[in-house]
Amino acid sequence: MKIERELMRGAGPTAVLQLLSSDEKYGYELVEALSRQTDGVLAMGQSTLYPMLYNLEAKKLVKSRVDKTGPRPRRYYRLTRKGERKLATDTRQWQAVIEAMRSLGVAPQGAATGGA
Repeated sequence: MKIERELMRGAGPTAVLQLLSSDEKYGYELVEALSRQTDGVLAMGQSTLYPMLYNLEAKKLVKSRVDKTGPRPRRYYRLTRKGERKLATDTRQWQAVIEAMRSLGVAPQGAATGGA
């Protein structure tokens, strides 16, 4: 299922922050994880992901570093403390939205209410 642009605009950054909450990742790893872990629902291409990462970095929610030890340089992203706080806030808000939608009959009663 392809998510409409407006929904993705809200879900995408939270999903990326959630993926970075466990460990730093480089862009292609994030693209693959978003697709794999969400069964393609939150899949996005690099042309969508990188501007989002640059925006998150400008807001100081993520920080990047370049690793030059491999065959080619890779830019790794990690969550900052500010990013951790934003993720916690976003997670609470998404849980509230899920509960509200469930009360309207949009989400099934057994639907998960975990992070993004």
